[in-house]
Amino acid sequence: MTDSVIREKRGQAFWITINRPDKRNALNGEVIAGIARGYREAHDDKEVRVIVLTGAGDKAFCAGADLQNSGAAFAMDLSKPNADYADLLRLSQSATKPAIARVGGVCMAGGMGLLCMTDMAVAAENVIFGLPEVKVGVFPMQVLSLLQRIAPPRLINEWALTGEPFDAKAALAAGLLNYVVPAAELDAKIDWLIGRIVDKSPTAIRRGKYAMRAIAAMSFDESIAYTESQIAIMAMTEDAKEGLKAFAEKRKPVWPGK
Repeated sequence: MTDSVIREKRGQAFWITINRPDKRNALNGEVIAGIARGYREAHDDKEVRVIVLTGAGDKAFCAGADLQNSGAAFAMDLSKPNADYADLLRLSQSATKPAIARVGGVCMAGGMGLLCMTDMAVAAENVIFGLPEVKVGVFPMQVLSLLQRIAPPRLINEWALTGEPFDAKAALAAGLLNYVVPAAELDAKIDWLIGRIVDKSPTAIRRGKYAMRAIAAMSFDESIAYTESQIAIMAMTEDAKEGLKAFAEKRKPVWPGK
């Protein structure tokens, strides 16, 4: 049986690929578990500096929940206070390694949640996005938890209430994407973005991501107090010492990652 999620290390990047192209890389229990496992494996490997999340083939990044068996797609164990998909989104937000979404095809419904759970995103110019849940009698509840922190409220209202799709240009303008490129240039752009991350301090990125999440719900006074203490701690790290030394010596830093 083919793995529904392929996890592989490519240099300093850890690639997580949803491998159900015949199902438009739709989400099911195995896919959600596979992505979560990939995040954990990436964080357990000290050599990994960045995660890339994508879908196999060029038709879909992820088309949302697998509706072939709608009963299974919407089934919930009501004895559990949390759902697996929600737990995946939680896991992504506590991650301390940056993640990039490589969007080569359709990104819909739950796939929009996967897009939003990453730190950066690059899409092919032909990709179509959408929140079509209202067309099948539900609503993008869990996706909204992340989406509302990224895109303008008026646009989210339109997407969620009409269920109508929008293109990559609109997604870029709304802040869902960092870059839109021709499909043939997608991998090159991903490699370029990876390269701009892996030569930077892993300690600064790790502590920085942690801090960004911590201050997201803080008031300004709380945030500034927290961050002034964090910069003092960061200045004592081995990476900070190496960074300042390399700057003074006019050379590239060799990051100890500590």
